[in-house]
Amino acid sequence: MLDRPDFGDTAVVVCLNFGEPDFAEGVEECVELVKGAGVDVRDVVIGKRQRPDAALFAGKGKVEEIGMALKAHDANVVIFNHALSPAQQRNLERLLECRVVDRTSLILDIFAQRARSHEGKLQVELAQLNHLATRLVRGWTHLERQKGGIGLRGPGETQLETDRRLIGIRVKLLKDRLARVERQRNVQRRGRERGGVFSVSIVGYTNAGKSTLFNSLTKARAYAADQLFATLDTTSRRLYLNEQLSVVLSDTVGFIRDLPHSLVAAFKATLEETVRADLLLHVVDSASDTRDMQIAEVNKVLKEIDADGVPQLLVWNKCDLKGLPADIERDEQGRIIAVRVSALTGEGLELLRAALVECASAPTY
Repeated sequence: MLDRPDFGDTAVVVCLNFGEPDFAEGVEECVELVKGAGVDVRDVVIGKRQRPDAALFAGKGKVEEIGMALKAHDANVVIFNHALSPAQQRNLERLLECRVVDRTSLILDIFAQRARSHEGKLQVELAQLNHLATRLVRGWTHLERQKGGIGLRGPGETQLETDRRLIGIRVKLLKDRLARVERQRNVQRRGRERGGVFSVSIVGYTNAGKSTLFNSLTKARAYAADQLFATLDTTSRRLYLNEQLSVVLSDTVGFIRDLPHSLVAAFKATLEETVRADLLLHVVDSASDTRDMQIAEVNKVLKEIDADGVPQLLVWNKCDLKGLPADIERDEQGRIIAVRVSALTGEGLELLRAALVECASAPTY
């Protein structure tokens, strides 16, 4: 499928500052993403520009610096913490004589490694194919120059045209399969709605502790790890809050800054759980210095999937790392706006359960 770094690859990571206030945190996040893909980071090349170079993104001088870093550290792949155009990627690979992977391809690669369910794998493959379709010329220019030849001649179409046609067929098949999955979800959702079940979806920035919170509340065994994008597949469980009240709690994929639009589109069926929820538990890593940016990025994606109108309850997770006690925060009208908890230690979970009872019982939700 995509040119993706395999385990054992060694990389030079490139991060350019275009005036972002939280640039240093972005560099750290990118390095974690690359490590999460199973790649050994040998060096990080940093630069500052007003705008991307049209041909090379980084500019000729910076590309020469990247080339020297490649040789000095014996690395075999360059990973940009930015989205590259097909032409920029092609030009960089020609000059650097190695694979060049951009941020979109990197995130797609991680999703491909982490997808566990049949649905998740379908969604990732669809996103990969949509991304690959814009870059086919890079893979087939050497064949087109040969003007056919043994094993390369086709009935009136070039290899590039053949490949585009085959990708188009596969994309249609994947979309049909995902549409069936979406219909099944709609049937299940209508059943819950008829039963009057209050639905809650956990959302948040990747690695904020969503799955740990989900497991702590439901005693489930959803995969949770201290890594970016540990969860890709939606898991739903019934959560009994008291003898009279239960809700359906769903754990969803984490968001990240500059999340590729192709991934948001491909994961539409999964994210539909978020759109249809009665309440969103927006989990925030309260110990992170970039928590405000992370909240903004999550809200941006929620708006993109038309879930910005769903009521939110902020969950300040990892309060133990900040030395803050578990507590419920209310606005001037007495309405709950946030709960401080530690999903790992369990501190504050009873307060969160009480908050959910209040939200599920309130007529405004």
